[in-house]
Amino acid sequence: MKKYLLALIPFIIGIGCMITYSIIGSEVAPDGTFVEAFFKMPIGYLFLAIGIIIGLVVSIMSLYRNTKKK
Repeated sequence: MKKYLLALIPFIIGIGCMITYSIIGSEVAPDGTFVEAFFKMPIGYLFLAIGIIIGLVVSIMSLYRNTKKK
């Protein structure tokens, strides 16, 4: 489990960004402009992708090392 910690941290940050985007929400200002925390969505997707990629790399490396030792 310790080897997956590096992949778990960005994944949790990405989920946190998605949750905070949902909690903050969006609104229309009195002057008619749309106010939202849009920057949280791409950052959340980026962190999710980084976490998934790191998790896949770590698991493939782990499988490769186990088959190489046999």
